[in-house]
Amino acid sequence: MKAYIFPGQGAQFPGMGKDLYNQSEKARELFEKANEILGFRITDVMFEGTADDLVQTNVTQPAIYLHSTILATVLGDDFKPEMVAGHSLGEFSALVAAGALSFEDGLRLVAARANAMQKACEIQPSTMAAILGLDDFTVEDICQRISEVVVPANYNCPGQLVISGSIAGIDEACIKMTEAGAKRALKLKVGGAFHSPLMEAARVELEAAIVATEIKAPICPIYQNIDAKPYTDPELIKHNLIAQLTGAVRWTQTVMHMLEDGATSFTEVGPGNVLQGLVKKVDKTVETASAALPQ
Repeated sequence: MKAYIFPGQGAQFPGMGKDLYNQSEKARELFEKANEILGFRITDVMFEGTADDLVQTNVTQPAIYLHSTILATVLGDDFKPEMVAGHSLGEFSALVAAGALSFEDGLRLVAARANAMQKACEIQPSTMAAILGLDDFTVEDICQRISEVVVPANYNCPGQLVISGSIAGIDEACIKMTEAGAKRALKLKVGGAFHSPLMEAARVELEAAIVATEIKAPICPIYQNIDAKPYTDPELIKHNLIAQLTGAVRWTQTVMHMLEDGATSFTEVGPGNVLQGLVKKVDKTVETASAALPQ
């Protein structure tokens, strides 16, 4: 079975999507529609901007979403997913690619999500850290024993877990993780504590937008971040999308469930190849690839 996976924040790079724009009339049409919806020429930032220009949350999230969804669209008949999943932001791209959400509605939700997350970051300074070389249980146990807000945020692959929380909490956790034997406890250059209770203000703001948006049954199951299980029911999909903002991204478990359910190949749709590397950490024998325009 063919699984298609969609990257999240951090996959952006200068010049992203320019080849799509130049090679496909359909892609150009969708990029220009996106410029209209967003009210600024995001294509200028994507194609000509610097890495610093692209790192702003209100640019990064729509840029990655556009690269992924437009690429899936121009793949045409070559795009035949039997299961899909997206990492964090990538869940929105996956829903659009699987026909559950329109391109326009998806973009509006992603823009609203980015703005809501940015505002939540400004309410309370917070951060994230990557913990390498510790098992999940040890990381979870240390997080629970810290009095500040610190939670597991991204279960990326075995031995790589990102934690999220207050700055003081993350600093304390990094020390304790290193003492417990972590190979590295590395603070990340992010705007705030994504996928933690500190995103509650963003969750409340985005909930209204998601509830008001039409989501249809996808053409194949989508494995959602919140519990790594497959869904096709629109109401459950909405519920899980809302919960995702303050809940953990269970990517390791998602890949495991997709493999158990018969996935034989994983194709990454969007910028970069980070997710392929994470898939290989779960099962190094499985076939992975990047989606590319038909020549």
